[in-house]
Amino acid sequence: MSTEFLAYIGWILQIFGYLIVARALSSWFPDARRHPLVQLLYQLTDPVMIPASRLIPKIGMIDISPMIVILILFSVSERLRAG
Repeated sequence: MSTEFLAYIGWILQIFGYLIVARALSSWFPDARRHPLVQLLYQLTDPVMIPASRLIPKIGMIDISPMIVILILFSVSERLRAG
């Protein structure tokens, strides 16, 4: 595959990681779930976050799956963009 294509995929993964960060931050505000932008954010990230939440156990009341998914996405993104 070309280096430009892999860099583009890395860029897309990084943006998706930032969407998951925004989703995690929006969970701190319970009323935000009704906002149309937050609903779109959940629709975009649910295909990754729902299976991750099932696989990664919670620590007490804390769901660490967003943190793990973000770390994976950013590390893969960095490797793809580095070439």
